[in-house]
Amino acid sequence: MSKMRTVDAAVAILEKEGAIEAFGLPGAAINPFYSAMRAHGGIRHTLARHVEGASHMADGFSRAKDGNIGICIGTSGPAGTDMITGLYAAWADSIPMLCITGQAPVAKLHKEDFQAVDIESIAKPVTKMAMTILEPGQVPGAFQKAFQLMRSGRPGPVLLDLPIDVQMAEIEFDIDTYEPLPVEKPKASRKQLEKALDMLLSAKHPLIVAGGGIINAGASAQLVELAETLNVPVIPTLMGWGTIPDDHQLMAGMVGLQTSHRYGNENYLQSDFVIGIGNRWANRHTGGLETYTAGRKFVHIDIEPTQIGRVFSPDLGIASDAGAALAGLVELAKERAAAGSLPDYSAWVAECADRKASLHRKTHFENIPIKPQRVYEEMNKSFGRDTTYVSTIGLSQIAGAQMLHVFGPRKWINAGQAGPLGWTAPAALGVARSNPDQTVVALSGDYDFQFMIEELAVGAQFNLPYIHVVVNNSYLGLIRQSQRGFKMEQNVSLAFENINSSHLSEETRGYGVDHLKVAEGLGCKAVRVEDPNDLGAAFDKAKALMGEFQVPVVVEVILEKVTNISMGVEINAVNEFEELAESAADAPTAILALQA
Repeated sequence: MSKMRTVDAAVAILEKEGAIEAFGLPGAAINPFYSAMRAHGGIRHTLARHVEGASHMADGFSRAKDGNIGICIGTSGPAGTDMITGLYAAWADSIPMLCITGQAPVAKLHKEDFQAVDIESIAKPVTKMAMTILEPGQVPGAFQKAFQLMRSGRPGPVLLDLPIDVQMAEIEFDIDTYEPLPVEKPKASRKQLEKALDMLLSAKHPLIVAGGGIINAGASAQLVELAETLNVPVIPTLMGWGTIPDDHQLMAGMVGLQTSHRYGNENYLQSDFVIGIGNRWANRHTGGLETYTAGRKFVHIDIEPTQIGRVFSPDLGIASDAGAALAGLVELAKERAAAGSLPDYSAWVAECADRKASLHRKTHFENIPIKPQRVYEEMNKSFGRDTTYVSTIGLSQIAGAQMLHVFGPRKWINAGQAGPLGWTAPAALGVARSNPDQTVVALSGDYDFQFMIEELAVGAQFNLPYIHVVVNNSYLGLIRQSQRGFKMEQNVSLAFENINSSHLSEETRGYGVDHLKVAEGLGCKAVRVEDPNDLGAAFDKAKALMGEFQVPVVVEVILEKVTNISMGVEINAVNEFEELAESAADAPTAILALQA
């Protein structure tokens, strides 16, 4: 055994557990931990500009690749409270992330010492485990348990709080004898899966709803194999988008009140059976439950037993890891295919494909200022199948999900349930850190972009190139749209006369913040677009700038100020505010060309 500081033991454990990417800001109460990272040398640290930003970077890193666990590090007091939004975003979407905070000495915790806050109690509701470690000897076990919890069952974040005297204390520890704890995941039985498959095969119009749990399980290939074996259409949720490529013949569209396809909703409404795998029946997916459930039987498979029946009671619930369930279902489906006992769903698949080729929203507008639909059309043209999109909330994200195309798992990275403004830029930096060889494209409205705009400097400092498309209507657009009935539009306008921006009429045109100057002042590159016919060239220029300078590149698109994006309160009553596509030229980048 070797005698060492607890922080040296902790850093050795991080490496053995495979968590070697950290994002954070140092401070007095966490300096011993930073000294251990420096002495060890195996943990790469990215210095953020705000601790909330660091938490979103760690979150984005965790979401970017199977097996990733990002680490967020901060000092005592406000660093921990700054992490809470990041913890909530990760907890809500089942993302493993480890937050580590410094703390006042143990003997001072009850004396209102400087920056001493009960972060354990604050963080508990949005973590799988939050612990202030009061005894030095507990440090290895606490880290060991943290990694087990993050990976077991429904994944999620953990916060470990380290008083400075605990960090400095010495313990006996041997990293060579340390072993990660076994990961615990429920597995569906053959009997359960046979019952689920029997129910599916007795239906005339079955659908598979593919949730984010499939992506967490790294089981997208098994989902596609199951769908192809059964010849059954798939409806991905927003968090499950990419489990099946958008251009796959069995991809039947997304369903919901906002981030949905017209054909997806219509295909769903014609179904009579739904098996949900790794999904949580989110309210913006289902809308009113009476409409969503009417005339259908449901099977729900989820890794978390208490998730089953949380929103509505299925006809059959199975607690299982999505990957284990899909592997078992594929095996059973192949057995029945070999026996010739599978129904022929080709007519049902053709019906869904016909809707996919006919129910389109118009994207090709020539208006100046630019209509947002055109932005996504041009993004589809400019960015290839390997592109990873990052977004969080707002009309930009809703319209993007309606009109962009995603071709694989972890190619759409979205803070789905929490939707915190400001998440996109730091999360994109975390994704870029994880996947330096991929094209990462972030999508924000002006408000989301401004919330944590300072984190662009991190991308410039550490050469983390990505493209950030900012659709600027100088409005809280989603809030403006939702407040239409209250006649409150003037109260959420961002527009102001920016008297300090030279040549106002040529630069900001009354849109207030000069995002180009801010981005360039933070060490990045930026392009502004005001004519829709210049969008393609602007994206090409952004790619060139990103390649040449290895920094984030902002493409700001000046939009019309008032836009209403398709949405509603029921999946059978989505309001279409704009013209619908009547010819292939109206939606030239649709997956299937419009068939009138």
